[in-house]
Amino acid sequence: MSSFSNPHFMYLFDLKNGKKKLAYGQSPEDALSILSIRLTQEEMNQVLTERFIRINQRELQQYVGDLG
Repeated sequence: MSSFSNPHFMYLFDLKNGKKKLAYGQSPEDALSILSIRLTQEEMNQVLTERFIRINQRELQQYVGDLG
């Protein structure tokens, strides 16, 4: 089955330090799960899991300075 049948989105999660963390997945929960593979537990503790926005690739350039 093609991966195109299950759309994925980009999510920007707020961090406790005011920055944002980029994640990718089918849903915010899926994106957090994938993010937890990449980050240490200490880094995951900084992610505010309920504060996020969904963006598309064209909008990513607007947020590059906010990434942390």
